[in-house]
Amino acid sequence: MLITIIIFILILGLLIFVHEFGHFIIAKKLGVRVEEFGFGYPPRIFGKKVKGTIYSLNWIPFGGFVKIYGEDGDGKKDKKSFVSRKIWQRTLMIIAGVTMNFLLAAMLLGLGHGLGLPSPAEENYSSNAKIGQSRIQILQVATKSPAENSGILAGDVILEMRHINGSCSCQGQIQTLTPKNVSEVQDFISQHKGQEIILKIMRGKEILEIQTMPRENPPNDEGAMGVALSATVMVSYPWYTALFYGFKTAFNLTIAIVMAIADLLWRLLSGAGSQAAAGIAGPVGVYVLTGQMVKLGFVYLLQFTALLSLNLMIVNILPFPALDGGRLLFLLVEKINGKPISAKVERLVHSIGFVLLIILMLAITVRDIIKWF
Repeated sequence: MLITIIIFILILGLLIFVHEFGHFIIAKKLGVRVEEFGFGYPPRIFGKKVKGTIYSLNWIPFGGFVKIYGEDGDGKKDKKSFVSRKIWQRTLMIIAGVTMNFLLAAMLLGLGHGLGLPSPAEENYSSNAKIGQSRIQILQVATKSPAENSGILAGDVILEMRHINGSCSCQGQIQTLTPKNVSEVQDFISQHKGQEIILKIMRGKEILEIQTMPRENPPNDEGAMGVALSATVMVSYPWYTALFYGFKTAFNLTIAIVMAIADLLWRLLSGAGSQAAAGIAGPVGVYVLTGQMVKLGFVYLLQFTALLSLNLMIVNILPFPALDGGRLLFLLVEKINGKPISAKVERLVHSIGFVLLIILMLAITVRDIIKWF
């Protein structure tokens, strides 16, 4: 648990710090005054002022923050103020944070592609790719399913499946399957609905045996065991192409996440609210998933961190008050109207948005605590 807590803090800190560093570096490059760039959140441990900027180290280790002069509307006539700059310059400073999140994801995925990442076995890979042996992997575990209740995790690799016919192992006949494809696993599960089966799985470097019982009458959108399966292989690339594939994967994942968020919003608007929101995770959910990735291994942790960075990027660019996307929306209105909205009104709108985000986060956190603990 201690290792998971440390890694969780490091990941969250890295994502936020990189995001804020993007705002910081572009503001500096454009000659806008940065009043403070902090590692962690106050209270402050110490700070040192260099060329007009306080560089601080703070007690709460979740990422960092940047305080840019003029963000709140002050200094309209000061050339070093954020608010005095042209719209395109303010836009660059705002989108710099999410841009850094994309670059971080691409770099992490590039490292992962160099080391080897789990990939679909049926894909056609380039001739310079190193491809491992095919295996049957669990991609997703449904909530409250037999698989989840038994402790099976997404990422587990199924090595063997067993069923014992008879009242006990000493009298019964053991039926064993070493699956070569997904269909064999599905058939074995279908044949043993309502019966106990034993799965021999590989989780990272650990080999486990887990007992579970497939349901006889599963929900319409789930299988008897409640898992999504795929034949996967570990694919790695030479260092000189790994970074290219990192950017390519980051781009493809960005499109997939945008489509998933669009589908989520549509389902919420169409009345499938509780079902649609079930897949949203807050800090507690991310912490639990971090622990699962730690068990699976380093490359899974890299992939997970990259996915979180892309999610942070996309959520932050949504046109909602208090987010970067909300600030961009105000710039768009200013561009259309030919004059900025009152600083007082903008502060009020962002404050309301911030309160709504906190309420939403608290609600998700309570739900995650109930779900996971």
